[in-house]
Amino acid sequence: MKAMILAAGKGTRVRPLTYDLPKPMIPILGKPVMAYLIEHLAKYGVRDIMVNVSYLHEKIEEYFGDGHQYGVQIGYSFEGYMTDAGVVVPQPIGSAGGMKKIQEFGGFFDDTTIVLCGDAVINLDIQSALFEHRRKGALASVITREVPWDKVSSYGVVVSDKDGRIKAFQEKPSQETALSNHVSTGIYIFEPAVLDLIPKDTVFDIGSDLFPLLAEKGLPFYAQSRTFNWIDIGNIKDYWEVSQSVMMGEVAHMDVPGVQLEEGIWVGLNTRIEWEGTHIEGPVYIGSGCKIEAGATIIGPTWIGHGSHICSGARVVRSVLFEYTRVLQNIALEEVIVFKEYSVDRNGDMKHVSECLTDQWSNARDRRSKRRSPVELALLK
Repeated sequence: MKAMILAAGKGTRVRPLTYDLPKPMIPILGKPVMAYLIEHLAKYGVRDIMVNVSYLHEKIEEYFGDGHQYGVQIGYSFEGYMTDAGVVVPQPIGSAGGMKKIQEFGGFFDDTTIVLCGDAVINLDIQSALFEHRRKGALASVITREVPWDKVSSYGVVVSDKDGRIKAFQEKPSQETALSNHVSTGIYIFEPAVLDLIPKDTVFDIGSDLFPLLAEKGLPFYAQSRTFNWIDIGNIKDYWEVSQSVMMGEVAHMDVPGVQLEEGIWVGLNTRIEWEGTHIEGPVYIGSGCKIEAGATIIGPTWIGHGSHICSGARVVRSVLFEYTRVLQNIALEEVIVFKEYSVDRNGDMKHVSECLTDQWSNARDRRSKRRSPVELALLK
């Protein structure tokens, strides 16, 4: 069995994180989402993995390399081009179009292949799913989950008969028009013959183009409804909720890293905590090289990235701070994600640091305790 990870999208619904990170590189417990996927595939003996990349492709390629550290082989298919001025322009060609490009180039899909979206963490029993796929003689299988009816508009809805044969596929229908509340998890099992149905040199999507074609032709196309952990980061609100759940220990086999100092408090290497007047209530992770000044308050679930600095009197509550975040003196951050110059609250409302009436956070690598003015930043360039 082979695998393909879909990693070419821009992840616009997870901005501002994806201003600087491709979506598969968004961290959970300090590790990219895609790393969990690769480890899971390796666990089931899947050794050959292709990844289609486009937006900020170099960050994925530089991090994962050829995959030897995971005991697998990873190949990449870049979707885009370089201009005469040397600027790399990402140009995704759709999830199915990306598969066709790979097949036309080197014939990778010569065996049963599991295809996964690169923005979810799963613990699917791949061996069991493959057994059912083959037992039914499926050309294509979609792994589905049941969701509440008020959530169906966020997913591709799968309509199948009592035997699991797919009759229709609705891409993000309204609750009123949805014919089922079983949705695609973005995990598919394909036989090589599926590639023959995808046109060459055309933007072609798995959910909105390939699946309706399979259903229309009446081919052996099945849904597998399975119960498993499926942590899907659809938008920034999802990311905040996932981070909270993971820190609370609600997701099996995902443990907070570092050394546990006290119940619910983990720290990385060489972190300095001035305990006088400081209150830390777990679960809290404080990364390596952080400084927590006396009189700070941290209430979990909270993740503080490495190199961060929480000043005296600052209060951080149920938040995610990315690396090198300095929370300034007597500032309160509650239920937010702070990523470089942006903060996003639990409802997904984004704010740039310049929009704050007073300084609230800055870059901890800057020796100054306050952020630099636009004039000062321009002079530094």
